[in-house]
Amino acid sequence: MSLPVITATALGLVVSLVIVAITAMGFFQSKNHMPVEGRTVLLTGASEGMGRSAALQLAAKGANVIIVSRNVGRLEETLADVKAAAKSPSTQRFTYISADVAEHDYAARVVAEAMAWNGGSAPDIVWCVAGMSTPLLWAMDEGSMAASRRNMDVNYFGAAEMSQAILREWLAPENSTSPQAEPKHIIFTASMLALFAIVGYGPYTPSKWALRGLADTLAMELNLYPDNPVRVHVVYPGTITSPGFARENQTKPAVTVELEKDEPPETPDTVARRSIQGLEAGKYFVTVSFLGELMRCGVMGGSPRNNWFVDTVLGWFIPIIYFFVLRGLNATVLRYARTHGHPSTYSTKK
Repeated sequence: MSLPVITATALGLVVSLVIVAITAMGFFQSKNHMPVEGRTVLLTGASEGMGRSAALQLAAKGANVIIVSRNVGRLEETLADVKAAAKSPSTQRFTYISADVAEHDYAARVVAEAMAWNGGSAPDIVWCVAGMSTPLLWAMDEGSMAASRRNMDVNYFGAAEMSQAILREWLAPENSTSPQAEPKHIIFTASMLALFAIVGYGPYTPSKWALRGLADTLAMELNLYPDNPVRVHVVYPGTITSPGFARENQTKPAVTVELEKDEPPETPDTVARRSIQGLEAGKYFVTVSFLGELMRCGVMGGSPRNNWFVDTVLGWFIPIIYFFVLRGLNATVLRYARTHGHPSTYSTKK
């Protein structure tokens, strides 16, 4: 999804905040808060799109990589590419595990297999990338509720179950180290739609908002384990040119296409690279664009901040921008309704 072209007035305000935003996005960050060389990373949804790109880039940084997906054929192809991207092929290790993240209790098996392969040790970093999107109009499309349940199973419960399975290993008393030890990392993949919702994503957006709620809860709960340091992160990509994007376009309402027309999709490699940069900068909420960063500051609520001062200052100004943006969005939807009539008459695309 995207925020449409911002009005001239709002854009002027954004430009005045560029320097502050650059600081917020961590371009002057020097310390790597998520080193991966010699560590083991497990990624779900890693046979295509952003997950695949992230696996290749982490291998190039020296990580041992475990990729998880349903399709064994694509996993084998991706694994070969991951091996080819390795920084130190003679010392790094790679494997795949076939699993469907929507299946109940899948995560315990995946973690057990990963630990058996990894000499009895749990992966150091787990990145839940697997996801899907089924855009539909909520009220009038008969398939919207079934699609919502499926989206929730894959996007939310798939990630939630994996987080619980890996945290039970990381936080076990026998795995206590010290507050100064290199932390483990659990990474959720949400969406810019969890920062700013638009029409057409009723079955999808709630599943990504739910990840925000789980992440905020875990960020506080993990304080109960000072000797088992774990960091939580949420990545917020926008539109990605991936097979998943092609699939979601099969059901996307035309009004949604109209609202998104001004956002250029990013390649999986670009989104993965920017996500990893944000993780290395130690960010809790990781956005992959300037627009995403502004949207993040507008909906922080009780979530942990990347930078308390900058996030607060931007949070004062974003509502002013949203005043113009929401007027434009709602005007577009109203024009669409006047032109195309009652939504009960719409085909999948109109």
